[in-house]
Amino acid sequence: MQEPTPEQYNPPLTWRSHAWRTAGALSISAVLWPTTAAVQWQQARPLFWLDLTLGLLTLVLSFGRRRWPFAVASVSAVLGAVSVSSAGPGVLASVSLATRRHVPQILAVGLLGLAGAVVYPMVGPSPTDDPWWITFAFGLAFTVAMLVWGMYLGSRRELLWTLRDRAERAEAEQGLRVEQGRSTERARIAREMHDVLAHRISLITLHAGALAYRTDLTADEMRGTAELIQTKAHEALTDLRQVLGVLRGNDPAALLDRPQPTFEDLRALVREAEDSGMRIQYDEQVLDATGMPDPVGRATYRIVQEGLTNARKHAPGVTVLVDVGGSPEDGVRIRIRNPARSAHALDRTAPPGAGLGLVGLGERAKLAGGRLETRRRGGTFELTGWLPWQP
Repeated sequence: MQEPTPEQYNPPLTWRSHAWRTAGALSISAVLWPTTAAVQWQQARPLFWLDLTLGLLTLVLSFGRRRWPFAVASVSAVLGAVSVSSAGPGVLASVSLATRRHVPQILAVGLLGLAGAVVYPMVGPSPTDDPWWITFAFGLAFTVAMLVWGMYLGSRRELLWTLRDRAERAEAEQGLRVEQGRSTERARIAREMHDVLAHRISLITLHAGALAYRTDLTADEMRGTAELIQTKAHEALTDLRQVLGVLRGNDPAALLDRPQPTFEDLRALVREAEDSGMRIQYDEQVLDATGMPDPVGRATYRIVQEGLTNARKHAPGVTVLVDVGGSPEDGVRIRIRNPARSAHALDRTAPPGAGLGLVGLGERAKLAGGRLETRRRGGTFELTGWLPWQP
């Protein structure tokens, strides 16, 4: 973080700020000048008018102390050598310069002001006959106190500005983190729902295709298939409404409250696919399957689900081999294989795919510390994955 500039931490001056600062400067002049003015009026009246004129000039210059701090403070200090009435505006300009805490400029203005305090008794009438060293000591103490006070004000303003800036930055960063968390959570939920919707819609398409091309179905079989299509369509519509609610900004906690699949639900997924007409050879060899962490079991379930969905869409009617194995020491291995159908043999009723399902699964596996690969070997399409037992 860069150091703030005086323009940043010095507060902007309102008319009230100008008013009380000007009143303070005039008060200082009103305390210091009357005694000297009386002597000037009696002994050297031209000096009276000169002192008053220079005092008014210094007051006018003091209004430019924010724009030209060093120049205004230097000129005010020089004029102070021949004008006591300019003391108040000079103090205001010097303190304003000191708030910027530029040491070389502060030292230069301080020496000019101190020299003016010593020189004035030599060039003009003075109401007292104090030795020069008393005048010097008084001028030194007043100058040091004035500049130190200005530096203190500058440090305090910078500290307050820094604290306020940090608070604003922290609040903005917190807002960004919250929004990023919401976006990440919505994306995760949307990806989760994509897996479910793709699976259910592919089942609907499969059964609808059977109704369109099977002419040997009895009335009861057609009625049962239509009821199954209706049930799956209703489930898909419900999931779609929920996902749209999340994307529109509703509370995503409602979806998180739904039971999430685990490894124990994998057999039910395979049975559901077989009931829809798929031919599946399922081999499960997992040691301590009941002790598998839920995140790993959920990722395994989604990988198998997406693999079956892709096989159903791109290679309908073939036998799909699903092999799941592993142990706490070796992790979980998933392999799904099926013969690849030629382009002219594909089911024209299969739903189109955007190719994002496997991309999402690859990201899911990577986040879990595992990997996912797809390859085509000869006439066989193979999806393999590995997940660590502890994510």
